Amino acid sequence: MITTLFFLAALLVGVPIGVCLCLAGMVYIVSIGSPVLFQSFPMQMFGGVDSYGLIAIPLFILIGEIMNSGGITRRLVDLAMAFVGSVKGGLAYVNILANMLVSSIIGSATAQVAIMSQVMVPEMEKQGYDKTFAAGLTVYGGMLGPIIPPSVMFVVYSVLAQVAVGDMLIAGILPGVLLTVLFFVVIALMGFVYNYPRSEKRTLAQRARTVVQASPTLLIPIIIVGSILSGLANPTESAAVGALVSALVGRYVTKEFRFNAMPAILLRSAIYSAIVLFLVAAAAVFSWLLIYGKVPQMVAAWVQTVAHDPVTFLLLTNAILLVIGTVIDGIPGLIMTAPILLPIATEVYHIDPRHFGVVIVVNLVLGLMTPPVGLSFFVASAVTGAKPGKMFIVTLPFFIISCVALVMLSLFPSLSLGLLK
Repeated sequence: MITTLFFLAALLVGVPIGVCLCLAGMVYIVSIGSPVLFQSFPMQMFGGVDSYGLIAIPLFILIGEIMNSGGITRRLVDLAMAFVGSVKGGLAYVNILANMLVSSIIGSATAQVAIMSQVMVPEMEKQGYDKTFAAGLTVYGGMLGPIIPPSVMFVVYSVLAQVAVGDMLIAGILPGVLLTVLFFVVIALMGFVYNYPRSEKRTLAQRARTVVQASPTLLIPIIIVGSILSGLANPTESAAVGALVSALVGRYVTKEFRFNAMPAILLRSAIYSAIVLFLVAAAAVFSWLLIYGKVPQMVAAWVQTVAHDPVTFLLLTNAILLVIGTVIDGIPGLIMTAPILLPIATEVYHIDPRHFGVVIVVNLVLGLMTPPVGLSFFVASAVTGAKPGKMFIVTLPFFIISCVALVMLSLFPSLSLGLLK
């Protein structure tokens, strides 16, 4: 009880989540009168980040930074425009499709929302779309970032769950495609109610020219995802090659990337990577103390009185995680909940840890789009000036369909595991 109160108080006063976890661990050790555990504290933190799979995180972050500096995002948006053509609500479809393409490179929801809001919202406003709707739609497009590989959240989960990083990344492909298709359906249905403008007509020659000019940028996701799927490279190796290819494409194809910008790019990547990896180290201590205090066993005993089968457990987990995701960011939320819920899912209900990982990640990502916090809406608001609350209301159908997708993923494991051998 003392530890829980201390942890909540530290969170409320704004102490970073990683520091909260470490300090709460220290308070717990003191409260149970076992100072000998302090001897293992540093080793548990070090052991948490002593994983080859985690090397992929800074490399994926580096790819996103290089892509942003190299004008690759703009080319991917142009490519999406060439594919969609002149249809009612064309730019809305382009927004989602472009986000899907960009998410195969970036892997972070908030970073993707920040980048795509700068590109898509002004373009949609110019075509006559409401700014609030355009910004809100971009937020839901950004939801694909942590789901379609490469995904920083899936890499973190794979380390926490001790499953193959490649398996978790592949498991995110079908859920990402499912969400994209469902978002297209919502846009089509909303098009009957709202008079969305048609995107400008382009001749076949113009489209072909755009495809030829933008196609080299697809080398990056093809190399990353293709090498993992084919077994030619593991996620860490594919991320290293992807970083090199993104630099070459930015320098010699889009011609916007400058090698003298690398020091600043490496510094930004290092800072963000350090934040994520410190969270993972803090999570290792948190998990160790949870197991020592037999918390998973106590939670499992309570859950079994409420949920009598795997489906009920997953639906209960959805409700719990959705609430947690509204107030806590994705990776910290994952780090706090996975060590408690994962042993129950695998040992009591015999749920595949990869399937459970997809359910957890999609849940927590959806939390980024849910009030009262809804971090992604605030990121879009900071870039575009649209009001976060109004954004949520005008894009409510996308939230509802995301919840439907979440239930589908819970009920049908094949939607997550279909591409895994």
